[in-house]
Amino acid sequence: MIQMQNLAFAYGRTPVLQGINMTLTEGRIYGLLGENGVGKSTLLALLCGLQRPSMGSISIDGHEPYQRRPSFLGNVFYLPEDVLPVSQRACKFVAERGPFWPRFSYEKFQTIMRELDNDPDKRMDQMSAGQLKKTYIAFAMACNTKLLLLDEPTNGLDIPSKALFRSALMRHTADDALVVITTHQVRDLESVIDPIVILDQREVLLHASLDEIAKHLYFDYSSQPNPSALYSEQLPGSMVQVYPNTTGVESKVNVEALFNAVHRNKEIVKDLFNK
Repeated sequence: MIQMQNLAFAYGRTPVLQGINMTLTEGRIYGLLGENGVGKSTLLALLCGLQRPSMGSISIDGHEPYQRRPSFLGNVFYLPEDVLPVSQRACKFVAERGPFWPRFSYEKFQTIMRELDNDPDKRMDQMSAGQLKKTYIAFAMACNTKLLLLDEPTNGLDIPSKALFRSALMRHTADDALVVITTHQVRDLESVIDPIVILDQREVLLHASLDEIAKHLYFDYSSQPNPSALYSEQLPGSMVQVYPNTTGVESKVNVEALFNAVHRNKEIVKDLFNK
């Protein structure tokens, strides 16, 4: 479990995160959304202990991440957006580094590489950007950590590889794992992320499961405009409109439309979810 209390962070005199209070629980794949510069990557760096909070605290299963104790580091894997093309074969690179994680499985790495249609015997500095990203993704999953932090994991992947990634993530994520994924490519991951966390200028605008979102907001896919819509967008042959759910009828959440509705109606949405 991750507990953040009054968490704040600043680069020099420039605040990035401020007053963040949030609890994340195991067995979930969280989607961390937000515009550029709101602190998504910074929050991941704080969670894995690469940065120290300016104020407030983070507790992860009783550990303070910035202390970077071996018992904590063995249970967390942070995959940044940009990865290095080292001059080694992927299988050797992973075999040398994997044992730093107690639950690492080389066999699982090989299995995920096959599922991602990737060659573990290829030198990493001779891989395409997509092949290199898939290698690091396979390594991250093979470490079997309780906390998995993925920063924009689908960047650099082609359309078939994105589908393979979603399948591998669902198949190989342990039931007790806590996964946090940042993404701008919402449509790539909306079938796997739940709950949704939306950050904005040093605050949490939304932290809710898909069920909670559908309880408070209705996603209308008809072609009839609704004057109470918080957000509307033209789709081929219809529209998607988001408005307060006053009838209790369930609808399928469109995460991209949700993000836009929240950002355009911050106070209205916060009031809806705080009732």
